[in-house]
Amino acid sequence: MALSKFLGLFLIHIALLWSSCFAADPFVFYDFEVSYITASPLGVPQQVIAINNKFPGPTINSTTNNNVVINVRNKLDESLLLHWSGIQQRRSSWQDGLPGTNCPIPPKWNWTYQFQVKDQIGSFFYFPSLHFQRAAGGFGGFIINNRDIIPIPFGSPDGDITILIGDWYTRNHTALRKALDAGKDLGMPDGVLINGKGPYRYNDTLVPDGIDYETIDVHPGGKTYRLRVHNVGISTSLNFRIQSHNLLLAETEGSYTVQQNYTSLDIHVGQSYSFLLTTDQNASSDYYIVASARFVNESQWKRVTGVAILRYSNSKGKAAGPLPDPPQDEYDKTFSMNQARSIRWNVSASGARPNPQGSFRYGSINVTEIFVLKNKPPVTIDGKRRTTLSGISFVNPATPIRLADQFKVKGVYKLDFPSRPLTGPPKMETSVINGTFRGFMEVILQNNDTKVQTYHLSGYAFFVVGMDYGEWSENSRGTYNKWDGIARSTTQVYPGAWTAILISLDNVGVWNLRTENLDSWYLGQETYIRVVNPE
Repeated sequence: MALSKFLGLFLIHIALLWSSCFAADPFVFYDFEVSYITASPLGVPQQVIAINNKFPGPTINSTTNNNVVINVRNKLDESLLLHWSGIQQRRSSWQDGLPGTNCPIPPKWNWTYQFQVKDQIGSFFYFPSLHFQRAAGGFGGFIINNRDIIPIPFGSPDGDITILIGDWYTRNHTALRKALDAGKDLGMPDGVLINGKGPYRYNDTLVPDGIDYETIDVHPGGKTYRLRVHNVGISTSLNFRIQSHNLLLAETEGSYTVQQNYTSLDIHVGQSYSFLLTTDQNASSDYYIVASARFVNESQWKRVTGVAILRYSNSKGKAAGPLPDPPQDEYDKTFSMNQARSIRWNVSASGARPNPQGSFRYGSINVTEIFVLKNKPPVTIDGKRRTTLSGISFVNPATPIRLADQFKVKGVYKLDFPSRPLTGPPKMETSVINGTFRGFMEVILQNNDTKVQTYHLSGYAFFVVGMDYGEWSENSRGTYNKWDGIARSTTQVYPGAWTAILISLDNVGVWNLRTENLDSWYLGQETYIRVVNPE
């Protein structure tokens, strides 16, 4: 259905809602010009998506309850939406920047996003959500700082550094998209970028000469730096590590964690973590920062490794020698899962509000609705290669779901997403989950594919209460963590395994539940949860 006849009324409606939603809290303003530029991050000139001629884009810096205003001008040759991953969009789901919530920004047009980062803190990122564009860039960090009156559970860092890691292809995003449309796999990536740059030449055979690499400068003497690390890639889980340094985990996607040291951590597609790094080494040379592919044949995927440099101001020489080893767990499929289970909620720390995070006792709340969502390897539906969730391959409607609700447009979607996987043949539909306002939903994500899947839910931080290998059953609830399971918006599901999450449905709107693996998402592995206040 054409959208033009709704657009004027929709804009008036949004303006009225803005005036009621945003009161005395401060505003922060950004202007984004989104365009193509030519860059050579892996030594091959290619078209990338830049913001204000920067690749990656600028970091948005805000504070809890700020009103964030971002004027986006689209200078691409195709439509655009920017999605603010992990920003909960309280009372403003039409600002989420996804096809189910927003009309795309046409080429040569602009759109001003305006939303409040209500009762949130932490490390997030943004990216373009249409047409496989994230594979070309357009992403950047999004920081929400605590208000001064709220204590943070660690000393003020001496520096705050955003690190964007992700797998990368030298083919343009349009070529990758055409390959998927033709029923092909993307194949092995050409490398891993760190802050938009290729690897330091740690190996003359694997890394060609002349590649620009990222250098992070720090000062010695036991200084502490907060590293906000985001996997903004396409489909590859990455192991992140820094030579000779521990990574003290402090926060993930808006929740402070129990602080634990890791020599390395697996960061899956779409996930964000904050580490505290202490400059406690002797700076005899620079140090490697490494992001390498996981859950693949690592001997064949050696080129899929990002390498940057940590440089002390008193460094005595260049980094040299072999990279620090990744986890030696080729025959131990439980290592990464046990590492994920070790990430726990700091129940005594204050989050965005003065009260401790653990004052919300999620483990004592009765579940009101249960959904088991299962993904499998790609299938063929009506002659097309598609991915599915519980047997349904999602089709984005011409009219966004949020807009159809506002103007009572019939036939745009169906509120019939099944609570258990379909037993019949897979189908392509715009099928949506009907969530109950103020309900408490249990979702089991069952991954019957052969690669790690990462799932993201807009609008909420959910509690990751359990994960294990095999098929989930009712008895699996006996393993749930009902006290300090981490609250976040993105979680991994290992191949042949399940992950269970709990969601308090207190945010009215239409919220995307999707795989963050960009190829699987593009082919239909998603749905939306519709939450309406009956009053």
